Amino acid sequence: MEESLMVDIIITENDNATEIDLNEMIRNEKGFLGLINNSFDIDSVDIRTYNPLTFAFIGDCVFELIIRSIIVEKGNKSVNALAKDKNRYVNATMQSKMAEFLKDYYTEEEADVYRRGKNAKTANHSKSAAYNEYHKATGLEAVLGYLYLTGRSERAVELVKTAYLNLCK
Repeated sequence: MEESLMVDIIITENDNATEIDLNEMIRNEKGFLGLINNSFDIDSVDIRTYNPLTFAFIGDCVFELIIRSIIVEKGNKSVNALAKDKNRYVNATMQSKMAEFLKDYYTEEEADVYRRGKNAKTANHSKSAAYNEYHKATGLEAVLGYLYLTGRSERAVELVKTAYLNLCK
């Protein structure tokens, strides 16, 4: 078993020093992912070992959740109308446009994840999008997945918002 890092924190209530597991603190700070990991007792993994397509796998869901949330929060509609609205944004062509737009907004770290995701060899390609669009979309999904897995969902939302407000309004 891996040795966990410990840190002393002073509790001001009673001035007693209490040891807190730093890994547990980080795990709890990951929001929704932290909730899932804690609920299912999943240990943290070094994501530097992950394939960029693993980031894209979860990033696809992150992107769709952000878009679906935007659509649902705009008001109650029939499920068919919601799906139609969602399909305008959740497709390789639109994600490719967003990815291209966001290239100037990525940090160096995000740009590296994007490049690795875009260049990853995939077994499947979208039937409704060109090869290069599909790979740019995969790069965007990789960035969003990486941000989610590193507890930076706010940054993922910020990126999607930037592209959405500039390309979809």
